[in-house]
Amino acid sequence: MNSKRKTLLGVARSKEQINLLVTFGANVRRLRSAARLTQARLAEEVDLELPTIQKFEAGEINLPMTTLYRLRRALGCSWEALLGK
Repeated sequence: MNSKRKTLLGVARSKEQINLLVTFGANVRRLRSAARLTQARLAEEVDLELPTIQKFEAGEINLPMTTLYRLRRALGCSWEALLGK
């Protein structure tokens, strides 16, 4: 395995990919808090299990585009805000 790659939940990821997931998860956490939603309430709003939201905010997992769309709607934010641009 390349020394630049780390394993996250059994999946080899580059340092850049890990940083992206962690940053994106932190951004979602910030938006969720600003919207005064708990992780449990956000999970309910986007039809996910609570551990999925927890892992996503921790930067441990990636989510499909369709789920990101539901997250954006539940958080009431733009794509730019969600993506941190």
